[in-house]
Amino acid sequence: MEQIRAVVIEVENLKQAKKFSEAIHLLQSSLGKHSDDYRLYEELADIYLYNGDLVKSMKAIDFAIDLNPESATGNYLKGFILLSQDKVTKAITYLKASNTMMGNNAEVLRNLGWAYTMLGETQRGITMLKRALNISPEDELITEDLAMALIGIGDLKQGNTLLKKIGKTGSIAK
Repeated sequence: MEQIRAVVIEVENLKQAKKFSEAIHLLQSSLGKHSDDYRLYEELADIYLYNGDLVKSMKAIDFAIDLNPESATGNYLKGFILLSQDKVTKAITYLKASNTMMGNNAEVLRNLGWAYTMLGETQRGITMLKRALNISPEDELITEDLAMALIGIGDLKQGNTLLKKIGKTGSIAK
């Protein structure tokens, strides 16, 4: 639906301009007319997540996933929120689903890799983090997560090299 697409583009512009209240207002008024469109709930969840309101973000993303369980973005956001709440096993379920639908997305792979690392499947996590870094070699969050995972398995040299690459020197023993 072209009207929803226009709303989503406008919301993205408002988010970029950090006009979150305006974006929320636009989404809420649009949901009054189009309560059956999952994309509006995903956008709302994203804003709440950015503002640190995990409860509202989870409610919005649950609506989105109920409307469209096959949404790669919805599954990613739910996995990210669950990971933020230290619900790692549940997070992996949604992050894996998102990765299946939207393969080779660096951000999805980063979170999935970190989730596996937190779960104790460090080698699997490192493999995914390396894939994410290959896709997005300048991403500092991926670089830092990979560095910490490597340091966690005792590869201090490679981990510290990655940290230095992003300007984080002296924070980890050599």
